[in-house]
Amino acid sequence: MKPRCLPLFGASLLISSLHPVFAGDPATLLAERGKLLVSEDFSSAVEPARVEPGKPWTVGWRLRPGKWEFNDGVMKGTEVAADKHGAVARFPLKFQDVVIQYEVRLDGCRQTTLSINDQKEHVCRVLVSPSGFTAQKDDHDHEGPDKAEVFGKAAVPVGKGEWKTVVLEIVGEEMVAHIDDQVIAGSHELIGTAKANFGFTVAGDGASFRNLRVWEATPNPAWSKTKAGLAKP
Repeated sequence: MKPRCLPLFGASLLISSLHPVFAGDPATLLAERGKLLVSEDFSSAVEPARVEPGKPWTVGWRLRPGKWEFNDGVMKGTEVAADKHGAVARFPLKFQDVVIQYEVRLDGCRQTTLSINDQKEHVCRVLVSPSGFTAQKDDHDHEGPDKAEVFGKAAVPVGKGEWKTVVLEIVGEEMVAHIDDQVIAGSHELIGTAKANFGFTVAGDGASFRNLRVWEATPNPAWSKTKAGLAKP
């Protein structure tokens, strides 16, 4: 499927009392929200990662490299120059199809991303900068023939100190990302593989995150019709 984007007007939201979804949550297009898997309000420091020798990491947040702070329901990440790498926070979660929703604030950083990963490599991501956001399939082998594939870029100005809600939907080999009324969609076989963790990266002086939620996802029966009406970026 070719990458496409569109304004998010006229989309409908199905709210079920069985699932922690609220009236103010952005509508979904590709997916329908199901069971809540993760809910993090960052009211205090998160549980740190616990890794046993010879076993995969399955518990707690990995908060490195970078500086990570927690205050008033906000997790803030800042790149540390000595690390020579952007700040990274990752959370272990085995999943296939999901809706990930969070709020982000740019506190001076050049860029922040929501990164989706398998056990060893990156799968896909949403990149947010002061000028807008991008959705892409990541380079999965670094040295081989595979390359990153950008699905689209949307011009959504993000002012310093302004909170924006980011939604990423993944169902099968397709992903849809949206901020405000702008949407980017794309597909690749890599996106349909088993995922092992997700996380945030920060390049520069700082970005803050709050109200993180992750739901299991099921296909939205209206997606085919919606997809047919998407405008090319």
